[in-house]
Amino acid sequence: MESFDTHRAEVRPGVELAFWREGAGGAPLLLLHGWPETRRIWSRNVAALAAAGFEVVVPDLRGYGETSLAPDGFYDIAAHARDVHALMVGHLGHRRFSVSGSDLGGGVAIDLGLRFAGCVGQQVLFNCVLPILPETPPIGARTRQASDYFARQGREADALAAELRTPEERRRYVASFYTSRFWGTPGGFTPEEVAWMTEPFADAEKLRAGFGNYESAMGRIPLSDTPRLFEPVTVPTLALYGPDDHVIYEDFCERCEASFTELVGPFVVPRAGHFLQWERAELFNRAVAAFLRGSTTAPPTLASDG
Repeated sequence: MESFDTHRAEVRPGVELAFWREGAGGAPLLLLHGWPETRRIWSRNVAALAAAGFEVVVPDLRGYGETSLAPDGFYDIAAHARDVHALMVGHLGHRRFSVSGSDLGGGVAIDLGLRFAGCVGQQVLFNCVLPILPETPPIGARTRQASDYFARQGREADALAAELRTPEERRRYVASFYTSRFWGTPGGFTPEEVAWMTEPFADAEKLRAGFGNYESAMGRIPLSDTPRLFEPVTVPTLALYGPDDHVIYEDFCERCEASFTELVGPFVVPRAGHFLQWERAELFNRAVAAFLRGSTTAPPTLASDG
């Protein structure tokens, strides 16, 4: 498990994002994690993408990992999008950049590109929140069957948090998502890797803050602003799909075709699930470098990430 130097930036009063930044001077590329993740889920991608010519910026979203809790109490998509925009534009000075995200991070990427028109040049999305358009079909039965966690975190967040009384119980709860057949590809993480991924969630306040995404999506707590997820997306988009994921829409590919006006793919990636960037890291890194090649002076070959 590879880690990198941690940088920090105050992007809102009292909100300090912790982030990795490798390959300074390259074409800026923002990587956004989802739940139950922190920036650690991208550790197999950072060095390879930096070597390919990108300045890779990987934050912990507000309330996750080493980033602070939010004094305003907002953990919704719009709040995350404003934070990362302030990081990339206000702190690092990148007026235009590429983005990749999954799960919550994909929704944040979409909101970011719509909320701040022109800042996102291209994006790579996989197994993520997608726009809700008038023609969007209802969520399928397979996804509903696997989404009890969503209902509990959204409707019973306090009760669930109270059940997870110790750091060990909190880590076991999060570990279940890395080892569940509903989420990842079988054998995608060793026990040591699961332990590393779950370590940041031992903190009770951080785990509880992460539930805020689900509470806000279900209308249980106020939103900082309406998410920009109700309109077609014009940002050029490469869509990938890990089919071993049973918590994201089973018709993810069809929904992508309805959501993105400039779409490449979607491409199904075998032996990948919810954690595609980890499970098929080398394939993912090469796909990102190829799709974004017009935005960088990346060399024709990409170093293996191991």
